[in-house]
Amino acid sequence: MSVVDKELTSAEYIIHHLTNLTVGEGFWALHLDTLIVSWVLGLIFLISFYFAAKRATAGVPGGLQNFVEVMIDFVNEQVKDIYHGKSEWVAPIALTIFVWVFLMNLMDLLPVDLLPHAASAVGIHHLKVVPTTDPNLTLALSLSVFFLTLFYNVKNKGVVGLGKEIFCSPFGPWFFPFNFILRVVDELAKPISLGLRLFGNLYAGELIFILIALLPWWTQWTLGWVWAVFHILIIVLQAFIFMMLTIIYISQAHESH
Repeated sequence: MSVVDKELTSAEYIIHHLTNLTVGEGFWALHLDTLIVSWVLGLIFLISFYFAAKRATAGVPGGLQNFVEVMIDFVNEQVKDIYHGKSEWVAPIALTIFVWVFLMNLMDLLPVDLLPHAASAVGIHHLKVVPTTDPNLTLALSLSVFFLTLFYNVKNKGVVGLGKEIFCSPFGPWFFPFNFILRVVDELAKPISLGLRLFGNLYAGELIFILIALLPWWTQWTLGWVWAVFHILIIVLQAFIFMMLTIIYISQAHESH
């Protein structure tokens, strides 16, 4: 962690680090740093797993192959315990979500001034390097899960079957208005809570790192390392929770009342 820039007050320093690199205005504004960093990390995930699969050997595995096999076995076990359907896409979806969210969370362990200072040297004045501290990304991920569950609901139950479930469960067909309201609230709460949980935990962690960077240099390293060690648990846990809830929601889409 570096010493706070002399030109900035504490408030200006915090605002600077919490401001996205943005193009456009209003609803159509794009956070370029969120898009670029998340895409780069996604490519790293795809390319590394692709090469691990291409170079897989039945003999003594290398470090990358061993890591990929551990990750795949771990995710497969979670899927088998929760999901009892027949879709072959659930485990790859869960693996993609876990690894991608973990990589995006992992960016929070970089020194807060490292990449922003490098960007400022080439004329980029704002750069947030942790995509999961952007609610636009976390809510977009949760909406993707929501549309997946909607797709599997329609695919497995049909429009008529899903309609019966929405209007007749849990109180029976005579109370269909209440059943419908409860179902809508339940379905809308899932993506909102899923996205805001990930955003809130990572945003709070990033803010603490920024506040630590405001302290005198002799305390930055000690507190920074202590918080980084604790934050590793949060990074892994939030990726795991997002993956597990995704599996649970898709599993529920295969169950009929």
